[in-house]
Amino acid sequence: MATGQPPAPAVPPGSGWPGDPADAATPVARDPAAVAALAAGASTPEQLDARVSVCRACPRLVAWREEVALTRRAAFADQPYWGRPAPGFGPADARIAVVGLAPAAHGANRTGRIFTGDRSGDWLYAALHRAGLANQPTSVHAADGLRLTDTRIVASVRCAPPANKPTPVERDTCRPWLVRELELLAPTLRVVLVLGAFGWQALWPALTAAGLGAPVVSRPAFAHGAEVRAGRLTVLGCYHVSQQNTFTGRLTEPMLDAVLARARELAG
Repeated sequence: MATGQPPAPAVPPGSGWPGDPADAATPVARDPAAVAALAAGASTPEQLDARVSVCRACPRLVAWREEVALTRRAAFADQPYWGRPAPGFGPADARIAVVGLAPAAHGANRTGRIFTGDRSGDWLYAALHRAGLANQPTSVHAADGLRLTDTRIVASVRCAPPANKPTPVERDTCRPWLVRELELLAPTLRVVLVLGAFGWQALWPALTAAGLGAPVVSRPAFAHGAEVRAGRLTVLGCYHVSQQNTFTGRLTEPMLDAVLARARELAG
């Protein structure tokens, strides 16, 4: 992926980045009202992905993701950065949705694919491969041939945030993208696997707005291995695959494998 090209704040839509779902005609959301309208009006996952990938509704997040794309990390100084929101990844008829927090500044914000190009993604995709849900154990860049089976990965916030911490306002502004994604997945979706407490908190109002059912228990608490029925869906909790958890042993490979095995079992 190295090009030697000078840094740019973002890849222009339709300029040839592998897997770019947008083009120059894709409408751009510039405020929360536009996010809600454009999300609701997306009739296919492909159209939704395109609109997500050019969103500019949160000024702080736009400024940060583009600053990172301009300055780059030294290890990736010779690589162009995506510098845009990260759309969902995986088949449109998935039975399992994996919901994360937000793109990493030098991961998805660099590569253009969620959980790709960072240590968190190394853990997640290796586990998906062990579970038979990915065709290869690595996710390096957007043209590496990775394919998922029965699984779609999304983030509750689609732009890389400073210090990996979106604000509640940014989370709420981004929610319509998640709501519409859940609606489009609804015909086949059976399991939602949530990585971390932030995604867990963001999921419940999105599920309700998507008409997919409320949890049996009001405001269920997040826990690794938590299992909550919500209408015909089952929501599973899993510690996030962040280095903070994987390096310290809070999340181990057997723990992650067990949650994915349960997701496959429930998805049928």
